[in-house]
Amino acid sequence: MNNTTWKVVLDHACQLGEGPVWDADQQRILWVDILPGEIHSFYPASGEHRIFKTGQMTGAIALLPSGNFIAALQHGFHEISLENETVVPIADPEVHLPENRFNDGKCDPAGRFWAGTMSISDEPGAGALYMLDNDQSVSIKVENVTCSNGLAWSLDHQLLYYIDSPTRQVVAYDYAITTGTIANKRVVIQFEEEDGFPDGMTIDEKGMLWIALWDGWKVIRCNPNTGERLQQIDLPAARITSCTFGGESLEDLYITSAKTGLSQQESQEQPLAGCLFVVRNTGIKGVRTHGL
Repeated sequence: MNNTTWKVVLDHACQLGEGPVWDADQQRILWVDILPGEIHSFYPASGEHRIFKTGQMTGAIALLPSGNFIAALQHGFHEISLENETVVPIADPEVHLPENRFNDGKCDPAGRFWAGTMSISDEPGAGALYMLDNDQSVSIKVENVTCSNGLAWSLDHQLLYYIDSPTRQVVAYDYAITTGTIANKRVVIQFEEEDGFPDGMTIDEKGMLWIALWDGWKVIRCNPNTGERLQQIDLPAARITSCTFGGESLEDLYITSAKTGLSQQESQEQPLAGCLFVVRNTGIKGVRTHGL
């Protein structure tokens, strides 16, 4: 890897920055601040920064071919137009669970949007992983989830990689692209207590996983076939939440972070907590984002 030097993208700290998405068409990076319900967009070429408030906690967004976004908000799936400033409900599979909210989400290789939930008060096993199909029907894929987080699909579209953070594991499922069915869960990467908790993740052109470590101060690149740790990027914030590749050649790694829950002393020691970071020209390319 050519470069592990991070830079701060812009002078803005999120409470709980998450879910970075690179929009190749508009050459912009988008991410969410979950707790205040904001979608951020930043244009590296011009330095323009925009904030859209969704009106509720915002777990994740994914780009649609129309240029709109599919979003997992506190109260279910919505379609959002940043241009028209509209938030249109699609479905809420947890309308009966008002103490839950959606967290991380992504589109699979067939364009279905997968997103998981968690208890706002961190109650164990209260969440689930859902799939919003292209016909807007919703199905449960994994139950008894505590903090639904990172998602990635293998390059051959045969596997789903998934993180439920408190398990400190990345698991793999056999994945059927035609139906979205998953089966045969197994652990592919196990983290230790000193690593922190695996949070969001992305996959690169070699099929390696880049995993953000909450309370771990870093992103690490792992081989999901062997569990081996290949590289790490140390960062100036403990609560690293997710990452994605962006830039014209998809070689810049954008990394989100959080400052929520830090003590006063920790906040003073981590003045950059909550910032969006970038490692430019990693020498490794990401994979173009799947969209509906």
